[in-house]
Amino acid sequence: MIHFSINKAIFIQALNTTKRAISHKNAIPVLSTIKIEVNNEGIGLTGSNGQISIEHFISVQDDNAGLLISSTGSILLEASFFINVVSSLPDIVLDLKEIEQKQVLLTSGKSEITLKGKEAELYPRLQEVVKTKPLLLETKLLKDIINETAFAASTQESRPILTGVHFVLTDNQTLKTVATDSHRMSQRKIQLAKDGDNFDVVIPSRSLREFAAVFSDEIETVEVFFSNNQMLFRSQHISFYTRLLEGTYPDTDRLIPTTFNTTVTFDTANLRHAMERARLLSNATQNGTVKLEIQKGIVSAHVHSPEVGKVNEELDILAVDGEDLIISFNPTYLIDALKAVGNEQVKISFISPIRPFTLVPNAEGEDFIQLITPVRTN
Repeated sequence: MIHFSINKAIFIQALNTTKRAISHKNAIPVLSTIKIEVNNEGIGLTGSNGQISIEHFISVQDDNAGLLISSTGSILLEASFFINVVSSLPDIVLDLKEIEQKQVLLTSGKSEITLKGKEAELYPRLQEVVKTKPLLLETKLLKDIINETAFAASTQESRPILTGVHFVLTDNQTLKTVATDSHRMSQRKIQLAKDGDNFDVVIPSRSLREFAAVFSDEIETVEVFFSNNQMLFRSQHISFYTRLLEGTYPDTDRLIPTTFNTTVTFDTANLRHAMERARLLSNATQNGTVKLEIQKGIVSAHVHSPEVGKVNEELDILAVDGEDLIISFNPTYLIDALKAVGNEQVKISFISPIRPFTLVPNAEGEDFIQLITPVRTN
């Protein structure tokens, strides 16, 4: 029969982290609960939606938590309801005690609230991931890679493999991550500081975005473990499990062009603001595109909407080289791509009005390339 007291703020923080794995609409009702396991070392909280699972451990050694354990045990509590109740309690310390028939009594200040729970045995077992030879990654680096690629993954379930990000480690040190929805692509390559075992996996982009939200920058490194269809990211207190996508990711290397006819260098922020202005009107047009015109060293953007009006804007450029060109594209794709470029300058290279164009940061030594497919217009 569980009984412990804890600092309410620390407990809520851990509950909210765990709750990120819990879905309100779940085909398995028990997955709307949070699992609380108390042992002599501390409290383990588990949440899952079947796709991702999060375990958060609060140690009795953590001075900030002020955790005092009187008796151990485990229970399931309705996650959203329980977290809302805990958040509303008046005092900085919370006492949780299990009473008869899987009920818990929450005491804080002069407030007492009783909640009904369920048997912890009803909770599905998390699949075991063998925890040997972890790949060690810097949290900030991994989050940067996610920001640079995951946005380009597909949101359509018609081709499930494209809803993920392809992670490949070759030569034990070269990590390539790539995402595409078949209209655009983003690829980042880095050299790892430490060797790891080669792997080739596709991680759901939704899982990666949750990872980025769960692991704060204060957590300096994460250990990464693989099993056949599961991946585990682990820090000192948090274990984040995600299912991997099954299937073969398309060969994206062959899509990347090597020769170009026109190249323009822009200030990243200036180009992004210009595209955001153009998008306001392009959203009202039938095909939702912006036309980019490169003529005699002058680069301009055009949108014409019979219903709303038109945009004609000469763009500030840092350099232009090659042939004149007129090309149309979805401005949202370019805006997303520019948001991912962590450099003040971006180089955009074109082959023809109907071939994909590339974006790369205008910097030495950064292996980051994005591709956008143009839109054919009359």
